[in-house]
Amino acid sequence: MRKSIALVSAALAMLGVAVGPGTAQAPYPSKPIRIIVPYPPGGATDITTRIFAPGLTELLGQPIVIENKPGASTNLGAEQGARAAPDGYTLYVANFASHAVNRWLFNKLTYDPLADFTHVAMMVRGPMFLCVKPGLKVASVKELVDLAKSKPGGLTYGSTGNGSPNHISGELLKHLAKIDVVHVPYVGSAQMYNDLLAGQVDYGFDAAAIQFHRSGKLKCIGVASNFRWPTDKEIPTLNESGVPGFDLTSFFGIVGPKGMPQPIVEKLNEAFRKVAERPETGEKLAVTATVPFPATLKETQEFLTEQNSKWAPIVKASGAKVD
Repeated sequence: MRKSIALVSAALAMLGVAVGPGTAQAPYPSKPIRIIVPYPPGGATDITTRIFAPGLTELLGQPIVIENKPGASTNLGAEQGARAAPDGYTLYVANFASHAVNRWLFNKLTYDPLADFTHVAMMVRGPMFLCVKPGLKVASVKELVDLAKSKPGGLTYGSTGNGSPNHISGELLKHLAKIDVVHVPYVGSAQMYNDLLAGQVDYGFDAAAIQFHRSGKLKCIGVASNFRWPTDKEIPTLNESGVPGFDLTSFFGIVGPKGMPQPIVEKLNEAFRKVAERPETGEKLAVTATVPFPATLKETQEFLTEQNSKWAPIVKASGAKVD
């Protein structure tokens, strides 16, 4: 009799049913999954997550609820994601700020981007195009570097704020090319582009710069990734343009609280990879200038771990700090 009960219990366990005195656990997921986006609605992070959501709902069989939690340079959303129950029903969109540079920018964080999270999957990578203001007489990255060296402290570059991918791209160019230029931080991309188009700052890095390049309003002379961007392959990389070692892309990944069960993590990773690999996903992502980034669990872990330490010397060299 006991043997029969044991066999039944084992069979039920394989089906995801927990056997105990009056308890049963449905297979994951059995209710909606919440994804915390640490930016307001309408931005690239929000749009990307909403592009992935329908495919995830189809594959996982449960609604994806997107919750926007902007504030404190993504730290508000990141802390909430880290402190959630590790049951797979609350996920967080890891990004360049929370999972690459904030630990070097802030004197104290309320979360650890490695120790407090389970790395689940990647969604996309985004480019940083180097664009110059109208009328600046440079046609290549080399010419921009030469101009900067001819007038130390005379050129300015804009960014969307300290610690942003735009800012770190500018500091990386400054560091690798050994140029003396002035950083002008803005509170958002709209203000930065207003001054770029008006010629108030000389250059900047941004994903959306390609739209101004295509319309002829600005000129993109390089891309920060170590490969030519798939949508605009005519623009050379900075590596090709005389700045070896330049490799920076923005990214959006998926993490959850530490301690998530491995079967749940594997199931989520598979779902995100499948959505990223669908041709229609890449087509929809064109509006954000990003490309799908399907990654295995191992690849996700390696990428986010590398990003967590890679930018420390650049942030420290820039002197940027946020209290």
